[in-house]
Amino acid sequence: MRILVQKFGGTSVATPETRDRVVHHIKQALAEEYRLVIVVSAMGRKGAPYATDTLLSLVRDQGAGLPPRELDLLLSCGELISAATLSGLLHQQGIESVVLTGGQAGIITNNQFTNAQIIKVNPERIIRELEENKVVIVTGFQGQTPDGEVTTLGRGGSDTSATALGVALQAKYVDIFTDVEGVMTADPRIVEDATPLGYVTYYEMCNLAFQGAKVVHPRAVEIAMQTNVPIRVRSTMSDHPGTLVTNIVETNQLAGEVQDRLITGITQMPYVTQVKIAISHDEFDLHLKVFQAMADHAISVDFISVNPSEIAYTVKDEQAEQAKAILSELGIEPELHHHCAKVSTVGAGIAGIPGVMAKIVEALTEEDIQILQSADSHTTIWVLVRGEDMIKAVRALHRKFNLHRLNYT
Repeated sequence: MRILVQKFGGTSVATPETRDRVVHHIKQALAEEYRLVIVVSAMGRKGAPYATDTLLSLVRDQGAGLPPRELDLLLSCGELISAATLSGLLHQQGIESVVLTGGQAGIITNNQFTNAQIIKVNPERIIRELEENKVVIVTGFQGQTPDGEVTTLGRGGSDTSATALGVALQAKYVDIFTDVEGVMTADPRIVEDATPLGYVTYYEMCNLAFQGAKVVHPRAVEIAMQTNVPIRVRSTMSDHPGTLVTNIVETNQLAGEVQDRLITGITQMPYVTQVKIAISHDEFDLHLKVFQAMADHAISVDFISVNPSEIAYTVKDEQAEQAKAILSELGIEPELHHHCAKVSTVGAGIAGIPGVMAKIVEALTEEDIQILQSADSHTTIWVLVRGEDMIKAVRALHRKFNLHRLNYT
């Protein structure tokens, strides 16, 4: 079977207008003779009556907690409402469909409630329904343990559901529908002339997603990358083909030629605090004490730099004072720089190319932006700047690498 997985996020199913567009895309794919698996998120965002964050606030606002198992039962309700509503709309159009929970769709997870990991996907039920020419609607964000307990997959869970099903079904594509026309060279809310990308590689997409681009969850991209199932990031409100996420070999074949680009995009991650700790010459075990203490208190550290005289890393702003208190208990007095931002320059062409860091420094120096810390990998160069300089830094780097002038489609 020629299978297409379509995932519609919360904004795509939030209103009658957007739900009509969802039906439009489904009808269009059926006209192209695809067998369809539709993955839906809960309707809307926080404040909308059935959004996941709204359901979560029902518990938190009362000052009472729920055990993780029962919390997953509550959080799984939003997707069920979306799925049943969409099934009703398809029925009105004469399109036969069936709604399956994540567990019924064969998504088997471990028992780490509220942030479960997928163990395997058994798509036999889906295949049977597709063979009967039904559109299969699957509740995203959720699965089931081997002994039948309902679990949720954590942030980005519906994206993860979609790509996991796409891999298991050997889908032609996994289409991620959202409220933007694909992946952009920068956040269009910051850079007015940000350019849509016709394609990105899996590695570039993972780096863009990890560093702040919220179009596709990186966990979902990593799953698709395992078996090279292409992802298309598309707009619910448009018929534009969007951005193709695939491996570089397939990209070159589809493009008909090799397109050698240096930089793919600029992303940003605000609201982080830099923690700096001076090291004396005889404190060889200080590194272990610091990072073990952070781990013991479930504080995630990022942007790590270690040398014989200093340790530097970042934590989220809201965890900064806790991190400082923990270090103080160890007799360590850190230097904290609050309200910073991590700005990332991402591109598969960076590796081995001289002059990229020089251009980054030049762009920021021209705008009087101080670099507090930097690091690099084979596809990304990160700089830490003050929060008030973040927007200016993103715009400067986008302009310096001429991302507004190049044709990426």
